[in-house]
Amino acid sequence: MGIYLNPGNISFAKTIRSQVYVDKTGLIAHTNDYINTRDQYLCISRPRRFGKSMTLEMLAAYYSRGCDSRALFSGFKIAQHKDFEKHLNQYDVIYLNMQQFLIRAKKQEVTQYLEQAVLEELREVYGNCFSEQITELATALEKIFVKTQKQFIFLIDEWDCVMRERQESEAMQKQYLDFLRNLLKDQPYVALAYVTGILPVKKYGLHSALNMFWEYSMTDQSLFEEYTGFTESEVKALCEQFEMDFAETSSWYDGYTFTEFQHIYNPKSVVEAMRRHRFSNYWTSTETYEALKIYMEMDFDGLRADIVQMLGGGRVRVNTRSFQNDMRNFHTKDDVLTLLIHLGYLGYDSNEKEAFIPNKEIIEEFENAMSVGGWPNVMNVLKASEKLLEDTLRGDAESVAKELDKAHSEVASILTYNDENSLGCAVGLAYYSARKDYKLIRELPAGKGFADIVFLPLPHTNKPAMVVELKYDRSVRAAIQQIKDRQYTQAFEGYTGEILLVGVNYNKNTPDKPHSCVIERVEKADL
Repeated sequence: MGIYLNPGNISFAKTIRSQVYVDKTGLIAHTNDYINTRDQYLCISRPRRFGKSMTLEMLAAYYSRGCDSRALFSGFKIAQHKDFEKHLNQYDVIYLNMQQFLIRAKKQEVTQYLEQAVLEELREVYGNCFSEQITELATALEKIFVKTQKQFIFLIDEWDCVMRERQESEAMQKQYLDFLRNLLKDQPYVALAYVTGILPVKKYGLHSALNMFWEYSMTDQSLFEEYTGFTESEVKALCEQFEMDFAETSSWYDGYTFTEFQHIYNPKSVVEAMRRHRFSNYWTSTETYEALKIYMEMDFDGLRADIVQMLGGGRVRVNTRSFQNDMRNFHTKDDVLTLLIHLGYLGYDSNEKEAFIPNKEIIEEFENAMSVGGWPNVMNVLKASEKLLEDTLRGDAESVAKELDKAHSEVASILTYNDENSLGCAVGLAYYSARKDYKLIRELPAGKGFADIVFLPLPHTNKPAMVVELKYDRSVRAAIQQIKDRQYTQAFEGYTGEILLVGVNYNKNTPDKPHSCVIERVEKADL
């Protein structure tokens, strides 16, 4: 076993011995299906700390020649698959962590340093297949294949670090892409290439060096949805094992949604919450909020309004196709929002083509970024939200209306009221602090329609549930009556106790006091 050639199973063995391990070996069945097919080039991009490196360590343990991983995988999902034995430890694996090469190369070209390091290990095993004069990795691999007919599986971690960390060096990027193309494309010695990073590979200006790869990203994971993070059933099992509340875990770490799997959880944060038996901001604590702040403050028309709308629990339409898949070339606000999707700061609904802030953990990061940026009006609304919630829980409708008037005046320059949807975003923002005790849901299917805003109390908060119905140039009584007529309180399945019915109307013809409110207290059993 080597560092780059057939690294073996030591790293994966450490993973499965950890306190928290979720069986994701089912992914191997998919990669087995792609070996030596036209689909053998896979680029799986996900945010940082979403288990990319651990996946590669698992694949290295399974495929690496020279070790016996049968016992290691025993009892896991892949061991039950019909092709488990067929591919187990049958390939030479070349494992490359591009981040390490970028750091170690220093003044030397990163690809030149990489070739020297990998060739040194290849010579120990296949030195009789190519001469000492050969210094190009692709040429050496061609010679090995011709003489032995042995193929290689390439596992490349942090493939995009050159693009992310050498943003100004286009010449270096082009040379790196050409190197990967020459190494991998149409080469008979390649049985499978599985590369991971944060960014997809497709578009870097006019240079499409890696167009042979099939991309699976945060805008479309396709067959790899289940392996992007933890699924709902996996998190429920962990919560039961570690005696953690599932509803609160969901509020903190759920929110990434795909076509088949509608609830994907941040794996890093779930693991830390289970280990420490405490809910907190674990994923974003691994990187300064300054990174998010830079993108939030980019001067694209409509970007701030979109962010405010999402902070209020709303969604925004995003065209992800114009994004150039780098961290430098931005032409529209959609490019910035698409990058935030790939970075994990936003969730994405591919069916509706809408972006949103996925969970409590990420909301806190947006608040941190705004607190040191040019968002004083929005921060004023967030700071006042505690009083708004208190007024609502007391049933003080007049004070609630006044607080909403103030919130509207603060964000009016960013978010313009023109319908009930924009009103809903502003009201959701005004109730920002409620997220400590509630799960806020916009447009929740309930009864005979969709409730505008539902506040589901988190366990052990002893707070009443709330339904907020919004009207634009109508009346608050009409809002309350709609909650009752359409039976929106059916949204609180399994909940018993007090429910606050909150009707809010915005009247554009009374600019001094545009909001009106009425609050009713009911018991679910009485409805």
